[in-house]
Amino acid sequence: MGIEGEDPRLPRDAPLLRAKDYTAASVFQPENLLREARRQLNVRVGSVPQICILDPDGDIVRAGVASGLARRNAFWACYHTEMYDIAHGGETFGVVGCAVGAPFAVLVAEQMFASGCRLLISITSSGQIMPAGPPPYFVLIDRALRDEGTSLHYLPAAPFAAADVRLIAKIAAGIGDHRPPVRQGATWTTDAPFRETEAAIAAARGHGVLAVEMEAAALYAFAQARERPVVCFAHVTNQMARVDGDFEKGEANGAHDALDLIVATARAWRKAP
Repeated sequence: MGIEGEDPRLPRDAPLLRAKDYTAASVFQPENLLREARRQLNVRVGSVPQICILDPDGDIVRAGVASGLARRNAFWACYHTEMYDIAHGGETFGVVGCAVGAPFAVLVAEQMFASGCRLLISITSSGQIMPAGPPPYFVLIDRALRDEGTSLHYLPAAPFAAADVRLIAKIAAGIGDHRPPVRQGATWTTDAPFRETEAAIAAARGHGVLAVEMEAAALYAFAQARERPVVCFAHVTNQMARVDGDFEKGEANGAHDALDLIVATARAWRKAP
């Protein structure tokens, strides 16, 4: 994994950049939070599925609950969310829905890995920046423009947070013929979707960004700092509501397509190097 060199234009006295020691251990550990949550919520000790899914839009969870295929995970001790075990294509995944935005996504990711997760996949609805076909389609995110704050708690300031190159190559090789199509490229991670101005969009386009979303940069910074395998997909579904009939994802709000892609990703990850 890696990021581009530190950006000298960033103000070194910004509060978000103060008192950062990226080699220091955190006083607050997810394992300790889970210990207390288990005690207070009366949750049994056990492991979640090896492959966990972040489903910020909640479409996968809602489709699983509606079909009767989703079951509450008995070992998930998070104070803020519920995890559902969903079986699809011979795989069982632990899925947490509606963890929207960088801080929430990384909060949940930390707890997933502390609970037995071995691979985290995020699939988030995204707005089109540079056209790569008519929506909906997927982008396998290989790097994300850091326009959020969470990543700065895990890695020094730099323009991008990048995925593990070998992991992305392995996944790309296993999903090459997937339909709907999957492109590979960069996204822009923002904390403020309703501040996507024309100037900000033009700047992102200048970086070769394909889509805008709210989690990938922070998840990849977490992945690098914690040495955890994380794969992020952008489900490009809209043009930021600038056209009528936007945000259409397909059958079951795209849940079936997303689950098929998750299964293909899981199989690619399981293959020997």
